[in-house]
Amino acid sequence: MTGSALPYGRQTIEDDDIAAVAEALRGDFLTTGPLVEAFESAFADKVGARHAVACANGTAALHLAMLALDVQPGEVCIAPSITFLATANCARYVGAEVVFADVDPLTGLMTPDTLAEAISRVGDRRLRAVLPVHLRGDTAELPALAALARDAGAVLVEDAPHALGSTMTFGNTAERVGDGRHAAMATFSFHPVKTIATGEGGMVTTNDDALAQRLKTLRSHGMMRPAEADPWIYEMAEPGFNYRLPDILCALGLSQLAKLDRFAARRRALAARYLEALKPLAPLVTPAARPDWSDPVLHLMVALIDFPATGKTRRQVVDGLKARGVGTQVHYIPVHSQPYYRERYGPLSLPGAQAWYETCLSLPFYPGMADEDVDRVVAGLKATLNL
Repeated sequence: MTGSALPYGRQTIEDDDIAAVAEALRGDFLTTGPLVEAFESAFADKVGARHAVACANGTAALHLAMLALDVQPGEVCIAPSITFLATANCARYVGAEVVFADVDPLTGLMTPDTLAEAISRVGDRRLRAVLPVHLRGDTAELPALAALARDAGAVLVEDAPHALGSTMTFGNTAERVGDGRHAAMATFSFHPVKTIATGEGGMVTTNDDALAQRLKTLRSHGMMRPAEADPWIYEMAEPGFNYRLPDILCALGLSQLAKLDRFAARRRALAARYLEALKPLAPLVTPAARPDWSDPVLHLMVALIDFPATGKTRRQVVDGLKARGVGTQVHYIPVHSQPYYRERYGPLSLPGAQAWYETCLSLPFYPGMADEDVDRVVAGLKATLNL
């Protein structure tokens, strides 16, 4: 093994990030204080949304979105099967049922065709929300998905933890993920492997004033302070949750957000180097496909590998790369195949999701990587596969 081990992803924390947190620790507020609103305001401005509501993590962001929409038990939400568990689980938290959509096997994204097929399985139940995932940082085809959702009486909620900083062009219009042009809300995560990190943390963006207020109320136990009431008075019209994001973590978020453009540029440069370095390994190894409209800030560098044709199992490749100091991960196991959902809904054939799962492998990808690290990863992959 040459050089230190490369994880598949990691945070970039610098001295000024540490200083920002230390300054917050010396301040008057450790939990909810002025840095929360400052982070929300800066984030909304960065993505082009009217409102941003900070919360405990990306899963809490999805749960709050379902609560804000008042999704009811027995109603339906559609989620792609290739995603993290939380995209589907957020519907179950409020008693709604999940209909899983298939994905394009080369991008991993929900498409208009796969959404239309999923809508056909909703039956006579009420469809409330469609949750496309901007997998890896590449963006779903939002205008077409939004039109299908609208025609079915539902709204779009973008699950965008992978896509902070990603842009897209539909027609001649340049758009930003989270700007609310097509979706009622978009949710983000600041987990350490995401584009910016707060340790744990999440955000919901929206252009709807009423939704923003409801999100803020629900993240703090459902408490509201009536206008002109005594300062100690609060009222709870319905139970909420303790989903607040502390000032300490918002201090880190503000510091990290100021670096987003630099992080984005570095991720784009690393992605370009990977695309070039992987070309000689085709057709056995190819990068995940990129939709024409998408200009991503990638969160994941996914290689699609024809494992049977290489004569290696995925486990053999993972172990071979690990022995060479290269960490990998799989994003994701199809959620519809998880025991809970299999028992609840029975077996489901989603060939695109299955094909994606059978070929995908996430390679090391984070701003702290050197150009030579990309070459080392690809060389290790080539040696492991005996190519």
